[in-house]
Amino acid sequence: MISKAIILSLKIASISTVITLIIGVFLGRVLTRYDFKGKGVLEVLLVLPMVLPPSVTGYGLLILLGRNGIVGRFFYDYFGISFLFDWKSAILAATIVSLPLMFQSCKTAFLSVNPVLENAARTLGANERDVFWKVAFPIAWPSIISGIVLSFSRAIGEFGATLMVAGNIPGKTQTIPIAIYFASDAGDYATANTLVLIVVSFSFCVIYGLNHFMKKREF
Repeated sequence: MISKAIILSLKIASISTVITLIIGVFLGRVLTRYDFKGKGVLEVLLVLPMVLPPSVTGYGLLILLGRNGIVGRFFYDYFGISFLFDWKSAILAATIVSLPLMFQSCKTAFLSVNPVLENAARTLGANERDVFWKVAFPIAWPSIISGIVLSFSRAIGEFGATLMVAGNIPGKTQTIPIAIYFASDAGDYATANTLVLIVVSFSFCVIYGLNHFMKKREF
């Protein structure tokens, strides 16, 4: 059970981190460079899952993706796809709750890019794609790495929203936090203690490594 929970958690966290990276970089760039109607509301919605209880986020996803929900009904009626109580729903839950961390990191990263450097590149004939990939992105990359690490760690530790939409199905949706909860509830403290030790050790190494990386950048 332990190995399956670990492997599944790593799989879900990895996929959700890739998704949040793509979305976070795109929205971080757009929202720091352009002004449009509803921008403030969009930013609030992106950050909202970070301050809401995970169970509230999970309930919202449950309502939205259920067979009677707007999104859930459409996909089930036309494609026969159900998002609930499957690994897909676990990935979605992890993505929703970790996206705010990625977005905030990307937003901060792109705000740190000096517009003078971008304008200089444009003056030299670079198009917007080259300005982004050859000027803005390399400068912002170290801070984006922080977002990747934090988002991955958050996805690994996601519990409330995942339990609401994915349930506790060993080998299918049972991630490390869910396995810890049900192991302790069943009195299997050996399994719970082992998983807790693994998560704490992993989190310590991640935070220590990130701090070490950031300190090296300062010199």
